Amino acid sequence: MSRRRGIMSEGFKYELAKDLGFYETVKEEGWGAIRSRDAGNMVKRAIELAEMQLAQQNNKG
Repeated sequence: MSRRRGIMSEGFKYELAKDLGFYETVKEEGWGAIRSRDAGNMVKRAIELAEMQLAQQNNKG
């Protein structure tokens, strides 16, 4: 059984962790150490950024 490939790149996830204030936890203890709330906030922020990017593309076209 193959592992599912993530949608977000590792670099993007680290940038989000920095922006949201839990990068040190990830750096020291790994992704498994973050709180569920932090993971949810990370996904929420990624969606917000994707929506903003789509809106910008639609305004250009």
